[in-house]
Amino acid sequence: MSEIQSPKVIVVGAGWAGLGATYHLAKQGYDVTLLEASSHAGGLVAGWKTPGGRSVEAGIHGFWYPYKNIFSLVDELGLKPFTPWTRSAQYSPAGLEVESPIFQDLPYLPTPLGTFIYTQFQRLPLSDRLSALPLLYAVVDFDNSDQAWRRYDCITARELFKQYGVSARLYNDAFNPMLLVGLFAPGEQCSAAAALGMLYYFILAHQPDFDVVWCRGTVGDRIFSPWIKQIEQLGGKVLTNQRVTDLRVDELGQAKAVVCGEEIFTADAVIFAVGITGMKKILAGSSALQNRPEFRNLNNLNAVDVLSTRLWFDRKVNIPRASNACFGFDTTTGWTFFDLNALHDEFKDEPGTVVEADFYHANQFLPLSDDEIIKIVQGYLTTCIPAFGEAKIIDKSVVRLRQAVTHFFPGSYQYLLSAKTSFKNVFMSGDWVINRHGYWSQEKAYVTGLEAANLIIDQFKLGEKASIIPVQADEEHIQVLRQMNKSVRQVSQSFFPNLWL
Repeated sequence: MSEIQSPKVIVVGAGWAGLGATYHLAKQGYDVTLLEASSHAGGLVAGWKTPGGRSVEAGIHGFWYPYKNIFSLVDELGLKPFTPWTRSAQYSPAGLEVESPIFQDLPYLPTPLGTFIYTQFQRLPLSDRLSALPLLYAVVDFDNSDQAWRRYDCITARELFKQYGVSARLYNDAFNPMLLVGLFAPGEQCSAAAALGMLYYFILAHQPDFDVVWCRGTVGDRIFSPWIKQIEQLGGKVLTNQRVTDLRVDELGQAKAVVCGEEIFTADAVIFAVGITGMKKILAGSSALQNRPEFRNLNNLNAVDVLSTRLWFDRKVNIPRASNACFGFDTTTGWTFFDLNALHDEFKDEPGTVVEADFYHANQFLPLSDDEIIKIVQGYLTTCIPAFGEAKIIDKSVVRLRQAVTHFFPGSYQYLLSAKTSFKNVFMSGDWVINRHGYWSQEKAYVTGLEAANLIIDQFKLGEKASIIPVQADEEHIQVLRQMNKSVRQVSQSFFPNLWL
C-alpha cells in the first residue's frame, strides 16, 4: 500500500451494520466500497415499489427508546423520519389482551415496577403476574457477560421460566408471545440467555425502554437513501447487485480481496456485515473461510422464516392502536399488524385502510399461495377487529423471507463470532455478532458496524474512532444486587470449584 493512498476497505452487506461502518470510514478518509448482493441497499429494512407504484417493505421495524445511537445518527443526517411515541396493543383469538401506555409519560418507578404496574392487562390475573417475581433473580444474574451467556445459553427459555415458577398462563399469554415477536421463535426453541437479554433491554432495564416510534415510510426511503447519498458525497462507493462469493488471502494469510462472480475487489481490510444466512452462502464458496474453524462452525447456526404481507382495503377500519402484536393463533408463530394510515405519511390520506401484517417463524405458511395466505391474514385480522370481515381487499403484497432473521437457539452462543477474527484484517458486524454492550436488534447491528470501523482505525492508525453512546446504566438497586450476586458466586467458586454454576 502506497503511503499516499488511503487504506482500501471492502464492506460486505448494506444493512445497518454495513452502512454504519462505511459511513464512518468514509468520514475518516478511507477508500471504502460497500457491496450489496441485492438490487437495493438495506437488507430486510429496504423498501421497494409494487408494479402499481405502492410502497412495500419486508416487515415493519420499530425504534425503541434505548436506540440512542440510531437516533443520534438520524439527527446528524438532518432527518426527521419517525412518528411520535406510540401506544401498542396485544391480541389473542379471545380478543384484546394487553395495552401498553407511553411509559415515559408516567411517574417514574424503579425497575421493574413501572412495567409491572402500568402495563394494562385485560384478562391475565394478578396472581399469574406475581408468579414472575422469582424470575428477577435470573434477570439480576444475567449481566450480559460471557460467563452469563454460557450459563444460560444451554437451556431453553421455556425451561428457564418453568424453573423459576412462572405460571403456565403467564408464560403462554405474556412471555412466549414476547419471544415469538422479539426472538422470532417459541420459547422451547429460544436460548434462555437471548431471552433474558432481549427482555431486559427492551422491557425491564428502565421504565421507558418499551416506548417505540416507527418510521413514517419505508426505512429504505426515509433513512437509507439519504444516508447513502451522504456516503457517496464523502467519497464512499455503494455498489448493488454484487454478491460476494469468496475471500482471497495472501501468503501471510491476510485478506487481500473479495470476489463477486467474475469481478475481484482488492482490499487492505474487509468487514462482513451480512446475516447468518448470507454469511453461510459466502462460506460455502470460499476455501479460505472454510479453512478456519470459527467460520466452519457457522454452519451450526440457523435463521428463521418470515412472512410479510401488506393489504389495501376498500374502506376505513378503526384500529385502536397503530401497532399490535398477536399470539395464540398458531402454536409456534407470532405475528404483528400495523395501521399504516396512522404510521406512514404516504397512506395518511388513503380513502381505505392499509395494513401490514408480518409473521415470524412462519415456515408452515411459506408454501401456500398468495391467495391462501391473504385469506388467512384477513381471517386473523377479523378475529382481532371484526370490521375487517366486511372490508374488501383491493390490493395486496406477499413477501416470503426464508431464513431471514437470526435464530438464537439453545447452544448457539458458542458458534457466534466476535468482531475480531483469526484473519488480522477481517472483521465482523451485525446483530448476531457477540459484543458486550447490551444492545439489541437494529441498534446492535448499527453499533457493531461502528465497532468494526473502530477496529479498522486501530489497525491503520488513521482517523478518529466513532463515538458510541453506551446503554443507560443499570439502576442503582440492580447494580447493588448484581454486585452482591457476583460476590456470592466468587465465594462459592473458591470453595466449590467444580460446582456447576
